[in-house]
Amino acid sequence: MVGTRILRHTGILAALALVCLPLATTAQQRRVPVIAGQNPGYDACGTVGVVRGLDPQGGDGFLAVRAGPSSDYAMLDKVYNGYLLSICDQSGKNGAWLGVVYSHKSMDCGVGTPWPQAAAYKGPCSSGWVYRKFVADYAG
Repeated sequence: MVGTRILRHTGILAALALVCLPLATTAQQRRVPVIAGQNPGYDACGTVGVVRGLDPQGGDGFLAVRAGPSSDYAMLDKVYNGYLLSICDQSGKNGAWLGVVYSHKSMDCGVGTPWPQAAAYKGPCSSGWVYRKFVADYAG
């Protein structure tokens, strides 16, 4: 009798876990595209920023690149002090999150000239969202 109750409760808990699992993975897979070319006549990503202020000893030592403009989104990559980021987009209160394009190698990401219309950035470089606090204006 007790064994049957335990099995029933275990079965219910397992079913609940399976129902909730797709919700968690769906939330982690969401992605908010970085939109470039929002100002016709100007470069697709009009400002270059530099990552600064990260504490490698007392902090993580990296700036998380996320799938959307919030720490609730999945981390896609890491960038470090000195990395240059092309700033294309912003979101949140006072633009707290920046939509950026960047490369771990020295390559042309295709955002240094005007685009005919605004569009989601699709490559060849990486893109995502970073917290503005650790990005200083570099040029633009």
